[in-house]
Amino acid sequence: MALRKRGGARAEDNATDPGGTQEGPGAPELAELALLVAVAETGSMGQAAARHGLTQPAVSMRMSALEHRLGLKLLRRELTGTRLTAVGEEIVTAARTVLGASAALVAVAARHRAESVSHLRIAASFTVSEHLLPTWIGAIQADAPGVCLTLEVVNSARVLAAVRDRRVDLGFVEGPERELSGLRTETVGVDELALVVPPGHPWARRCRPVSGTELAATELVVREPGSGTRAVIDAALAPFGGTRRRLELGSSAAVLGAARSGEGPAVLSALAAADAVAHGELALVAVDGLNLRRPLRAVWPADVALSRLAAHLLATARQSAVPVPRVPAPRVADSLQRKAWETESIRPLGGSPGAP
Repeated sequence: MALRKRGGARAEDNATDPGGTQEGPGAPELAELALLVAVAETGSMGQAAARHGLTQPAVSMRMSALEHRLGLKLLRRELTGTRLTAVGEEIVTAARTVLGASAALVAVAARHRAESVSHLRIAASFTVSEHLLPTWIGAIQADAPGVCLTLEVVNSARVLAAVRDRRVDLGFVEGPERELSGLRTETVGVDELALVVPPGHPWARRCRPVSGTELAATELVVREPGSGTRAVIDAALAPFGGTRRRLELGSSAAVLGAARSGEGPAVLSALAAADAVAHGELALVAVDGLNLRRPLRAVWPADVALSRLAAHLLATARQSAVPVPRVPAPRVADSLQRKAWETESIRPLGGSPGAP
């Protein structure tokens, strides 16, 4: 029989079926590749068997099955041991690469499993991040000091995007109650928007509340589109002609700064305005006929079960009682305006309000 060289290997080394009836090669199993590498490293079926806790006949059968699967002669059985053919040497090199990649895959999976129990990724709106999350996170870290938490602070629209893209495990948003496709939600509390002006503004001294018509006709300092605060004021003023905007700003702090400087009446979270009102920097203005309350909701993908840490944070948010300013009724004197600043507690739906 004539022989021809191909890639430095003999034709008789490259075929397991001299009749030419072998089927196309199939994908080898990782266990077979590991055994092949062990045979190459030890030069012995028996030693390879001992390394893997198998019998020599079992290893011999697995090697024969691998040769048949690939349609190639990989090993030469000799009196002094088992040697690789030239093709076998190439296959062993490739096998080491495959086994290394498999080990790397397992390591990545193990790392992510470990992170799922020790690392929590959160996205939250500005109001929740600045005024509520610090307390919730403190409770989590007190229970599990080794936990690593990362927080993305963005407006509610971007929180929803982060949750849908699976960049975070749990999100917190504010805004009108509505169905969110592909997401599960749970209301963890309620916030209220406040209308504030500098103490010298005419509205700071008026005895009757501002109507929806008046507010819709006034240029306001408001948050940017996409924020929960903006969504609530836009919805509330829609029946009166919509929101007139003097300034659109990207954070509650910026809105407060603009209001202090006299840019115009501002609408923002009562939580965010509480300190400025308490210190007399801004005055609360009562509003009549508008629903400025908004739910604070936790959100996560509907097809994913919450991790232990995410469930712990959700339970902490649900059970926490956090002071939320209540916009007072109109007063007849400035001194009463500052004294009437009251608080109520965020509670889960159906919960009893906390003491003032």
